[in-house]
Amino acid sequence: MSARKINPLSKFAGWLVVFYLAGPIIIVIGTSVSDTPFLAFPPHGFTLKWYHKVFELNNFVDSFITSMEVAFGGTMIALVVGLAAAYALSRYKMRLPGWYGSIFFLPFFIPEIVFGFSMLKTLIVQFDLPILPSLMLGHAILCLPYMVRVIGASLAGFDFSIQEAAVSLGMHPVKAFWSIVLPNIRSGVIAGTVLAFITSLNDMAVALFLTGPGVSTLPIEVFTYVQQFFDPTVSAVSVLLMAVTIGVMALIERSLGLSKTIK
Repeated sequence: MSARKINPLSKFAGWLVVFYLAGPIIIVIGTSVSDTPFLAFPPHGFTLKWYHKVFELNNFVDSFITSMEVAFGGTMIALVVGLAAAYALSRYKMRLPGWYGSIFFLPFFIPEIVFGFSMLKTLIVQFDLPILPSLMLGHAILCLPYMVRVIGASLAGFDFSIQEAAVSLGMHPVKAFWSIVLPNIRSGVIAGTVLAFITSLNDMAVALFLTGPGVSTLPIEVFTYVQQFFDPTVSAVSVLLMAVTIGVMALIERSLGLSKTIK
C-alpha cells in the first residue's frame, strides 16, 4: 500500500505556521548576540557579552532566585490543593452541586490586573502578610485552574471501583490513594505541575501588585530595565529564561519519563 502524499499547499501552510511561531524566538536569540549597544535584527557581529552582563547585574540574579522560590512554593501549594480538589470533583461529582467545580476556574476568567489588585487588598492590606508568602499564595491561586483541569482530565478515565476494592480488602484509604490512584494519574500531575511552574515563573501582572521594597521577580526586573535601557541585555535574559523553562521540562522528562507515562 503506497503512502499517502501530502498536499503541497498543506505542507506550505504547515511550514508557515512553524515559521510564524518560531519567528519571535529567532529574533530574540539574534538580538541577544548582536555586537551593538542597542537591539538590532539581523544581528551585527557576534558577541556573548550581553549574557555576561546579565550575571554582573545583581538585580537580575537576585530576582531570578526570588522567581524560582515563588514559582516552586506557589506550584507546591497549587499541587496540594488542586490534587485534592480534582479528586473530590471526580470522585464525588454526583454529591457536589454543579457550580462547585466552577469556583476553581475563576482565575481563568478574571483579568490578571484585577486579580492582582484583589490579592493586594486581601493578602497584604487586609491580612498584612509578608511579601514573599503573598507572592506564593497569589501565584498558587493563579495556577490552581491548571492543576484542577489537567489532573481532573486524568481522573476522568480512572475507575474508582479499583480503589474501593482495595479499601474493602483492608487497605487504608490514604494508602490506597497513594498506591493506586496517584500512579494512574501520574502524567496529569506532572503536566499540571509543569504548566503551573512555567505560568508562575513568567507571570508579571499579579507579581507587580504583590512585590515590594527588596523583593522583585525576574519579569518585573526585565520590565523595569526596558523602561531605562535599550541594549540587548533584555534579549539575553529572555533567552536564559527560555533555556530554564526548556531545562525544567527536559529534567522532568528525563527523571520521570512523562512521554513513557502518557504512552
